Amino acid sequence: MSEFDDRFHVPPPPPAEPPFRSPDPPAPRDPFAPQEPYVPPAPPSFAGPEGYLPAEGPGSFPAPVVTPSEAAQVDSSTLSSRIADELIAWLKTLASAAVYATLIVTFGFQVARVEGQSMAPTLQDQDRLIVNKFAYRIGEPQIGDIVMLYYPNRPEKSFVKRVIAAEGDQVRIIDGRVYRNDVLMDDSFVPAEYRSHEDWGPKIIDEGYYFVMGDHRNNSSDSRHWGYVPKKYIIGRVQLRWWPVPAARVF
Repeated sequence: MSEFDDRFHVPPPPPAEPPFRSPDPPAPRDPFAPQEPYVPPAPPSFAGPEGYLPAEGPGSFPAPVVTPSEAAQVDSSTLSSRIADELIAWLKTLASAAVYATLIVTFGFQVARVEGQSMAPTLQDQDRLIVNKFAYRIGEPQIGDIVMLYYPNRPEKSFVKRVIAAEGDQVRIIDGRVYRNDVLMDDSFVPAEYRSHEDWGPKIIDEGYYFVMGDHRNNSSDSRHWGYVPKKYIIGRVQLRWWPVPAARVF
């Protein structure tokens, strides 16, 4: 090698790279080969090291994990609260019903029971009645009304009778037939075997009073025997017989 060659030495070229070769295609899949069972991946755990779920948004607090025992206590307390609310509601309903019933009985309607045969055949012994107490708070007893009243001689007792005459009317009975202001009254509801044959009057009914009789004329204690009835002693008008059911009717 000459001196010239040493000064102008040219390094040899790098070895040539092998030509590009595409990877081998995958082997074809045998459709009849047994397949491995698919195992789903385990769900990720969201519980942190302190037992809290991660926050659902920026600035929110992590939600606590409720254990089964705590959930049972919550359900038990909720059930007890609901039962207490139901009991309070029922008590309020019963109290309201009692108040309404008291108001109805005092000012509106009253249930009564017939004792005796003085109003037969219109009413029978042990019939159950509805008495309209409000009717005479806004109006006056009318001739022919069947009324419930306090017995004037013993106000703790009550009777059921029919109004025959009002204040200012003249009443006269001849052979059991009743005349009001000299006009014979219709008593077709009194069968022949229930009629009486006495004479009474004539008398004029005092102001504020009523003359009453039972439909069973020969078996009734009424104004013919113990006098007139003050209006304040008339409890109300018999509105309905509801028992026995086959004989129920409105008066």
